[in-house]
Amino acid sequence: MSDLIVLGFDHIDDAAKVLTECRALQKEYLLDMEDAVVVTRDANGKAHLHQSINLEKAGASWGLFSGGLWGALVGFLCLNPLAGFVIGSAVGAGAGALAGKMSDYGIDDGFITKLSDTIPPNTSALFVLVRKSQPDKVLADLQQFKGHARILQTSLSPEAEARLKAALGDTSAPAQPVA
Repeated sequence: MSDLIVLGFDHIDDAAKVLTECRALQKEYLLDMEDAVVVTRDANGKAHLHQSINLEKAGASWGLFSGGLWGALVGFLCLNPLAGFVIGSAVGAGAGALAGKMSDYGIDDGFITKLSDTIPPNTSALFVLVRKSQPDKVLADLQQFKGHARILQTSLSPEAEARLKAALGDTSAPAQPVA
């Protein structure tokens, strides 16, 4: 079962810095993230979601490949495989991009939008869905961000949440559990 951790930051670029560090930990096999989203709120109060997985691009790529393959096969039957490949690729890429845009993976976008409405302007938040981790090594690495982050919500056990708070130097009240 995955754990959801939502961290809030006072600066607009801090969440991206922590996500970069989490990706480095993932390359070292210390952290296995299922999904991650950085939310920034500009001076006007508009929230911007930066998804770590671009489903629209992935869908278009897969659609381009599969549409081209099927188009070429149908084109062979009509004695024009090149035209079938071109038309199939175009239709497949468009359909894949549309399917990617309409799908949701990992952290629910509705939950992200709802919680991102609560962060103040010129701040950021990091939503991380963690499959598994090496907690001692990850917490030791995240201590470099001590005093910069606060836990907004989490699905961690109370003990694990307390250890994360200690590593981040978060002195706020306990985070609300994710329902």
